[in-house]
Amino acid sequence: MAEKYVPEIMTELRQDIVRVPKVIQEASGISIFGKKIRSIIFTTDIAIIRNTDADAVIAVYPFTPHPAITKSIIEAADIPVFSGVAGGLTHGARSAYMGMFAESQGSLGVVVNGPTPVETIQAIYDVVDVPVIATVTSKYSKIEEKLAAGVDIINISAGKDTVEAVKHFRKVYPELPIIATGGPDEETIEQTIEAGANAITYTPPSNGVLFSKKMEKYRKMEYDEDHQ
Repeated sequence: MAEKYVPEIMTELRQDIVRVPKVIQEASGISIFGKKIRSIIFTTDIAIIRNTDADAVIAVYPFTPHPAITKSIIEAADIPVFSGVAGGLTHGARSAYMGMFAESQGSLGVVVNGPTPVETIQAIYDVVDVPVIATVTSKYSKIEEKLAAGVDIINISAGKDTVEAVKHFRKVYPELPIIATGGPDEETIEQTIEAGANAITYTPPSNGVLFSKKMEKYRKMEYDEDHQ
């Protein structure tokens, strides 16, 4: 079947948005409350979140989750947000409260990091009405108890071993929704999808890198103007 033509509306001011690799469209996607999610941008940079064509954003960071951060990201985003609420340091009642806050602010799902205790996952599951997403860092990660405690989706981030981890968990859990990091290029993204990932997280260039490219463009424009 021939690929359907998709009309695109774009303005001059927004043409420099951060675009996720097109190969991600080959993923099946995960339907959450009627919204199909294939591409998930991994960033907490509000400027990037506001200027991307990704389907959603996963907002996790290496600090204790804080309501002010969650609120700011959700208010700025015009795409669904998966908010980090628990991890190695933050768990128990605080994580349950963070989950409730994230949902009330509009999060499409809440994310718990690898070391999150099963008891904390259960506490979050008991009070939220959005998917609980658990990050998995290795194919050796024990997820049976976490699934039983309420995890709906796993998010595989196993570095260079991500593809193997996706293959492993897809074989063990044929219907489990799997998000996974896509790696450095379109080839690794395609391998991750073929291994069984339903959706792909994409790490964009930093704000500094994007600004550097734009400044280089401006300098070239000025040079061309001076030498006309």
